[in-house]
Amino acid sequence: MTGELHVYSEDQTQRVVGKPCAWQAMLPPADRSPGLARRVARDALASWQLTHLTDTVVLLISELVTNAVLHAKTGGSGPTLHLEFHGTWLRIEVHDADLRAPEPRVPSTLDESGFGFVIVDALADKWGVLETPAGKAVWAELDARQHSVPAPN
Repeated sequence: MTGELHVYSEDQTQRVVGKPCAWQAMLPPADRSPGLARRVARDALASWQLTHLTDTVVLLISELVTNAVLHAKTGGSGPTLHLEFHGTWLRIEVHDADLRAPEPRVPSTLDESGFGFVIVDALADKWGVLETPAGKAVWAELDARQHSVPAPN
């Protein structure tokens, strides 16, 4: 890995019912990975016309990629970001080469860190961890439908 960002887009511009749209980004094992992942997410969401999800997706990705970079023991390989859009659902996966599952905790009010999975749990409709042949994937799913906000009276 040269530390470059590698983005592979299988379907950048079409939203086809029943056919998932997917992006993948291989990230370096470095502090700049969350920022690179956020950029990929913004581009993918724009191409899928899902910009109403940008703030939530960017925050989820920041937490998941930061956790992979800080806590996963991967022997120098970086995480991989997968984004998939399936009609009404957006799935975010962050893969790393560490077999150990994350250990979410409930931080105390005075803690300065440890809030990552509290945030993921609050923002994602569903989330979890999958074992993969190379390690694990932490995933989160969001309802991609744009819900209308009631007008004020």
